[in-house]
Amino acid sequence: MADDRLPTTLWIDAHLHQMNKEGRYYYILNKGAPAAGTVMVKLFAPGKGAIVLQQQRDSNGEMGWLALFEGAAVEEKKADDYIRRSIDRDPDLWVIEVEDKELKNPFEGKIF
Repeated sequence: MADDRLPTTLWIDAHLHQMNKEGRYYYILNKGAPAAGTVMVKLFAPGKGAIVLQQQRDSNGEMGWLALFEGAAVEEKKADDYIRRSIDRDPDLWVIEVEDKELKNPFEGKIF
């Protein structure tokens, strides 16, 4: 059976295009596999730290986000170290950093 999901690169491009239109700042920290790479998001707010979210499916197969570090904002260095280790384990991982003073995730999907 064919998988009808969008390639990761198209899905990310659509979201980045929307962030450009909104004037939001983002950085692509790691370009993963174009067709099926998993996405990690680092939400960063100066003075508040960083929240790291890992793309993951729930038990019903719906895409959502696993909040790492129990969903708490951590020091940027701690987040960056975790991301670096994740890329070492999975070079196909996409990592997008988004600057947002409210630490709001611009990607759809519930956080669990």
